[in-house]
Amino acid sequence: MNITDRFLKYVSHPTTSDENTKMTPSTPGQMIFAKYLVEELTSIGLTEIDLDKNGYIMATLPANTDQQVPVIGFIAHMDTSPDMSGKNIKPRIVKEYDGNDILLNEDKLIVLETEKYPEILQYKGQNIIVTDGTTLLGADDKAGIAEIVSAMEYLIVHPEIKHGKVRIGFTPDEEIGQGADHFDVKKFGAEWAYTMDGSEIGELEFENFNAASAKVTFKGLNVHPGYAKRKMRNSMRIAQQYATMLPRHETPEHTEGYEGFYHLVGMEGKVEQSTLSYIIRDHDRDRFERRKKEMQHLVNKINAEFGEDTAGIEIKDQYYNMREKVEPVMHIVELAKKSMEELGIKPNIKPIRGGTDGARLSFEGLPCPNIFAGGHNFHGRFEYLPIPSMEKAMQVVVKIIENVAAPTK
Repeated sequence: MNITDRFLKYVSHPTTSDENTKMTPSTPGQMIFAKYLVEELTSIGLTEIDLDKNGYIMATLPANTDQQVPVIGFIAHMDTSPDMSGKNIKPRIVKEYDGNDILLNEDKLIVLETEKYPEILQYKGQNIIVTDGTTLLGADDKAGIAEIVSAMEYLIVHPEIKHGKVRIGFTPDEEIGQGADHFDVKKFGAEWAYTMDGSEIGELEFENFNAASAKVTFKGLNVHPGYAKRKMRNSMRIAQQYATMLPRHETPEHTEGYEGFYHLVGMEGKVEQSTLSYIIRDHDRDRFERRKKEMQHLVNKINAEFGEDTAGIEIKDQYYNMREKVEPVMHIVELAKKSMEELGIKPNIKPIRGGTDGARLSFEGLPCPNIFAGGHNFHGRFEYLPIPSMEKAMQVVVKIIENVAAPTK
């Protein structure tokens, strides 16, 4: 099966994750897809294939050389983001993209506009997979899975390419921050690995945000509005005041590169009680800690103004910047960089403005940089995937495996 057909088959499986189910995997579609992948991995000839009760897949490409070669791994996640529907995806291939706006859905007049998404212009002349504008595409991260599986199949069909033992792993629930929760690093047994979970062709990342979630709760007092003077305490208005106390330009829509932010992701409330849900992000660990302290400081200010216990905050760290764990083994980044260059791909080494399974796995003893999977505009209706980028990512996997086993000069 060619890589495009493989990807299109994968996105026919609905695998949206759901943080509210408190299960692993969080949705049944992920386990159904995992079982399909096990059948496919078996059919192409991988060994030591294991699907555990939590939906984690591990498999092995056996070594075909007697020389001592480090065991390396490649990892991708099976779920798609709950930010947009991933059910009944209707992908379409735009042949030899002409550089104009793309009409995704004529009935709903949904258009992928080049003015808003100018990055697509670099793919003029290429075949591009798009959505019909009513769902996401699922290139995050089914493109990554297709690239890894296709690379394994290629190496099996081409035994003249000598390589050591390679481990692959597919995880559930990455999009809800739980992808590494039950990943058994010791069982995986690799010295290092790469997640195939980046975006634009050439991306190579070994540093990511430090991340935390914060839930701020505000208590109020309801009184009949006709008799509320000096009595009512409206928790929604207090919550609104708190939100405006945070720096207005330190939000996702005002930041880029290494700039961190506070991101209000949810709000609900009535007069008696309201809740604001935030995520906190920063690449620098000290600034990250200061951001958490600032949110607590503002809670204290609210309590000083409205009374003790009016506001409370719960902050939970989610993951940390993998750079701390990758820098001591930078040869694994240089290996990926060299492999890209040998394929004519210009490496674009940049910080991840987010996180991957690899961030947590790096802190669990498996250094794990991130490599491009090729897609753009993840998590939304305008997601697209240039087919040559997916093909190049597959070639990068093969080249890394080949270079690990290449005799040192």
